[in-house]
Formats: sequence, C-alpha cells, structure tokens
Amino acid sequence: MKILVVNGPNLNLLGSRERDIYGGQTLADVQEKLQELADTLGCQLFFFQSNHEGELLDEIHSRRTMVDGILINPGAFTHYSYALRDGIAAVNLPCVEIHISNVHARESFRRESVLAPVCLGQISGFGLHSYLLGLRALVTSISETSYS
Repeated sequence: MKILVVNGPNLNLLGSRERDIYGGQTLADVQEKLQELADTLGCQLFFFQSNHEGELLDEIHSRRTMVDGILINPGAFTHYSYALRDGIAAVNLPCVEIHISNVHARESFRRESVLAPVCLGQISGFGLHSYLLGLRALVTSISETSYS
C-alpha cells in the first residue's frame, strides 16, 4: 500500500513556530515517526510539503495513479481552499485530514474545514499523534474498502 503524505503552508517551520500550539517536534521528526509506523503497517510513504497551493495540487494530481490514499495536513488551506478540496475530490482517493492542534478549540475561523466533506475523516488535537492516528485510520479503511 502506498500513501501520499501532504503538508501545507508553514508546516516546514514545525519545531520553531508557535511551540505552545504546535510543540517542539520538526517536520523531519513527524516524517521519521510516520515512517516507523508505516514500516510496521507494511506501507510505503511519499512525503511532500509546500507553502504553495498550486504545488500541493500538482503533487496530488501527479501521484493519483501511484498511491492508494492521502494523509493531509492542509494547514490554513483547510479553511478556504476550494481548489484543494476539488483536487482531492477529483483524484478519487481516500483521504484523511489531520491537524496537530485542536482546531475546534481555537479561533472560530479554524472550526470549518472545506476539505472535510471530501475526506474520510478528520483527526485533530493530538500533536504528532494526529499523524499516526490518521495513518492508522487511512490504512485500515483502505484495507477494508475497495476504492476502485
């Protein structure tokens, strides 16, 4: 099983940005922990991060026939990127949306996700563990369901 792990804007600054909200772990730390879990689950991961909406879309589009699902932390694009929402819908792959912080306990604008309707589910508020929980949920869902 092959999974595309997509990280949106500002996630390249994990470990140094707003540590009280996002913690001290870097994106490299996140990827390392995800890879360890992927090895135990028997899946291959492809990592991609960009601060640019179009680059995220290009990566999702280009991998659409190479992967079985998408794990995405869209960052601020969560709340307004209809292009990203439509891109996820267009590739017809199971997708899990994840967030490090509890978006529902923060500013009101963070409580709405335009991506959620085209995702299997959303996991937020568990720090790095949101990624691990999301990967487990995605792999389990793909294993139990046929998405052809």
